[in-house]
Amino acid sequence: MPNGSIGATVVARSAPDGTVLLLGVTDTHAVNPAAMRNLAYDANRDFEPISNITNVPLALAVGPSRRELQDLQAFLAAAKAKPGGLTHASWGVGSTSQIAMLRIAEATGIELLHVPYTGAAPAAQALAAGQVDSMVLPAGAAEALARDGTIRILATLSPQRLALLPGTPTLQEQGVPLSISIFQALFAPARTPAPILARLHEAVTQSLKAPAMLEVLRAQAALPSPTTPDGLAALVREDQEAWGRVVRAGNIRLD
Repeated sequence: MPNGSIGATVVARSAPDGTVLLLGVTDTHAVNPAAMRNLAYDANRDFEPISNITNVPLALAVGPSRRELQDLQAFLAAAKAKPGGLTHASWGVGSTSQIAMLRIAEATGIELLHVPYTGAAPAAQALAAGQVDSMVLPAGAAEALARDGTIRILATLSPQRLALLPGTPTLQEQGVPLSISIFQALFAPARTPAPILARLHEAVTQSLKAPAMLEVLRAQAALPSPTTPDGLAALVREDQEAWGRVVRAGNIRLD
């Protein structure tokens, strides 16, 4: 059971006493419900939303295999000239990396050849080694790989430019009306008492002010993004629509 579904299932079946919590992400709550017919948990009914923590920004990058693709327009032109001629890595079938690239492809009218790997690290290594042409990956990881010129970041998928990558334009700045990120949020098992949820929400809010936490987020090119429980529930519904539609259109199955 991929995409965090094992951990999510354990939390969904745990006692609702606040001692077992889930760091849920876009995969567990938006992708899996659309891609897994036999999912052992219900992403909406089996959890109590506590708060979003952050939205991890993504970036589109190309590796040394295609040094001539210096900007997004060149990348799109090459992809349109030969549908399926450019490859893109991801950390697995049904991963947010794959689906984010599918969303870019849908918005720009291109077609790429998907090369799935067994994790984010080997996929990024393949990109840096020139074994694949492109990849959507977390912006923090992309920035680290781009420091020595191994890869080139063509665009961030964030609504605004990132402080970690101030010179990199967004997709929207380059004419692609799309922004994509991965949420990281805290959930409790369903039926956790309200007083416990309130204490957990306050703990999240306070932790996102701590310098150590801010430094962790900074390395991801992310910012603290706490929400109310209702705000997190709304975010989950929005992502289920946006990501689920692409999963269903692509007939992506994980079981």
